[in-house]
Amino acid sequence: MGSYILYLALCSLFVVQAFCKISCTESAFSKYLSSSGNHNARVLTASHIAEGDTFHVPAGDIAYPQSPTDLPELCAVQINVTSSPESAYSFGLFLPVDWNDRFLAVGNGGFAGGVNWADVGVGARYGFASMSTDTGHNSTSSDGRWAYQAPEKLTDWGHRAMHGSVVLSKQIIEAYYGSALKYNYYSGCSTGGRQGLRAVEMYPGDFDGVIAGSAAWWTTHLQTWTTKAGTYNVPSPAQIPLGLFQVIEDEILRQCDPQDGLVDGIISAPQQCRLNLEALLCRKPGQEGCLSSEQLGTLRLIYSDYVDVNQTFVFPALLPGTESQWEVVIGNGTGNPLGVDYVRYFLGLGEDWTQEQFDYSIVQLADRLDPGNATADDFDISPFQKKGGKLLTYHGMADGFIPTDSSLYYYNQVSSALVPRGIDLDDFFRFFYVPGMQHCSGTPTNVNAPWYFAGPNQSPTLSSSLHGVPGFTDPKHDILLALMAWVEEDAAPENLIATTWKNDTIQDTVHRQRPLCFYPKRAVYTGTGDSNEAQNWECQSLY
Repeated sequence: MGSYILYLALCSLFVVQAFCKISCTESAFSKYLSSSGNHNARVLTASHIAEGDTFHVPAGDIAYPQSPTDLPELCAVQINVTSSPESAYSFGLFLPVDWNDRFLAVGNGGFAGGVNWADVGVGARYGFASMSTDTGHNSTSSDGRWAYQAPEKLTDWGHRAMHGSVVLSKQIIEAYYGSALKYNYYSGCSTGGRQGLRAVEMYPGDFDGVIAGSAAWWTTHLQTWTTKAGTYNVPSPAQIPLGLFQVIEDEILRQCDPQDGLVDGIISAPQQCRLNLEALLCRKPGQEGCLSSEQLGTLRLIYSDYVDVNQTFVFPALLPGTESQWEVVIGNGTGNPLGVDYVRYFLGLGEDWTQEQFDYSIVQLADRLDPGNATADDFDISPFQKKGGKLLTYHGMADGFIPTDSSLYYYNQVSSALVPRGIDLDDFFRFFYVPGMQHCSGTPTNVNAPWYFAGPNQSPTLSSSLHGVPGFTDPKHDILLALMAWVEEDAAPENLIATTWKNDTIQDTVHRQRPLCFYPKRAVYTGTGDSNEAQNWECQSLY
């Protein structure tokens, strides 16, 4: 550390800080790491990317294979950091020539280990020096085998890799440009949402503004709910065949679409829908496209909160309107690895453990261990608020992977912790429901709801060269620009406008735009004008 202080002192002697800058070479970055006292870090690669070129993701990066294209001119560098005698993590950093004086860290998904280069590329196109960490291992998002009897790797995944990567990235950025950072931002969805909330809770000085979408924040209960949900539809007379999920989806849309006051193919108020599941019952023997009484019991389980011993609430249910994604978690009863692998490898019960052995004791074990200290349940986030931080969260109402109202639960817990102390959540924390959006991005084909607002993970689903909202480069339509306006100009977002295109491709014309209102408000059609145009909607309070 003494050498780094000397390095900064030498820099301060120069009016022109060219002396302090790092060139885009492995040797230059290595020299910097050595001189700044980061002896546990080493450079893996450093390369120049010309304007318009592609960064080719290394073949070994199995979690995020999409290569970002049409990049601005930049320096791409990857650093490896030894975090303990048994663990190490790496991070990738894009340093654009046309820099906006700001830093953006992007998140991961599931159990994935790998640098999320696609979203790093999105950040660079805005002008950010942008970073992603591999969280300390190499795996796909649903493979948890790396976590078995590996507490140091779990700590990296839980929070250490992100924080360490952020701290070192900031040092590298300021040395590379010879200039101080003005603002620091974070953008992540799913596990990336959890990473953002964990940073807010544990490291409130890391970021000035955070976007946490569809957050997998309650790790100990989300992963055990995922395991429990896998038991709902096991082979039995009560099993609902996968082919009937579409039948259920169509009936739920018929019943719940009108609840928001407009029949438009979008369920905007699923919590207010009074379900009549008996409408799906078979009326005569041999009838097809309907459910038996036993199957109806399974359906009720799916729509019910997970409550266990002594009426203990464990996790909220999937909302009506999420059926298009049921195959992933509900499926045919085989169990999703995001649940089963968590129990086997994160909780340490081993590969012989089966879903059939699940009971409430597994939830209790998860709460006791909280592998990696990953669960973002430190609800007193006043240190982040006091330093001026801003937090935007959102969740799709058609999310079939993570029950939507787990995000409302987080919001309410923060409210319970802070509001009695006179802290106004609206001043720094706003939560948005996204009607018709699935997990982080996309919409059911028969719904075609507006879902795109340049949120984390959204741009790469449409194009490897996209950032922002084509034709709508403003804080109303782009959540990252909205966060920047809130942090830097104190312009709080009253609503966001979501977009969808015909055939859901940006090459086509806009199909729908609609405002997203921060809780407890929701968008209501005014009754006049085209309902596909945002100006014909207004935000009204639910209470």
